[in-house]
Amino acid sequence: MEDIPQAAEIEREAFPPPWPATNFRRELTSHTLTRYMVAYADRGNPANEDAVSLGEGPRRSRGLVASLLGLGRFLGGRDAPPAGGNFIVGFAGMWFMVDEAHLSNIAVRTAYRRQGVGESLLIAVIERAVAENARFVTLEVRASNVEATSLYRKYGFAEVGVRRGYYTDNGEDAILLTVDAIGSPEYQDFLSKLKQQHARRLNP
Repeated sequence: MEDIPQAAEIEREAFPPPWPATNFRRELTSHTLTRYMVAYADRGNPANEDAVSLGEGPRRSRGLVASLLGLGRFLGGRDAPPAGGNFIVGFAGMWFMVDEAHLSNIAVRTAYRRQGVGESLLIAVIERAVAENARFVTLEVRASNVEATSLYRKYGFAEVGVRRGYYTDNGEDAILLTVDAIGSPEYQDFLSKLKQQHARRLNP
């Protein structure tokens, strides 16, 4: 819960109009099928400043760590603790419904964009979806957000529909994207190769 003010700051930077902090509190306390993940700079531990975790052990990379933001009872006590006093640079939220994982939001601080943070979070989201036995991941993205759409397509997301006038600030359409069979050996092999490429870019 102590991480909510930072998540709200990032939300204000990233989205017009942003969610208020109360929405994050409601997500964490009222919805047992909600998960949040954060990327944070571990400023409180100099020995770990370069570590990043994407679910397969520590890596050396730009002082960022992917971890989980949420209440222990929602996460079953299986995962890393909340970021606490660390400086959060990005986050992603997910909703689970039967065999679907819906990526509700993903955002990165302006100063930390184009550094691989968003892609790291997307990888972590897909891995979390597989761990929760989801069969596919869905999301909405602004029709004008070419950069984000390109990243999603890179990870196998395909357009399956359009939500007309979805965004209330300007009436912009939302493109509905989905990636299916994320637990299949074929997709896992595909994801593994993308993760390796991403790790090489972060660790030249």
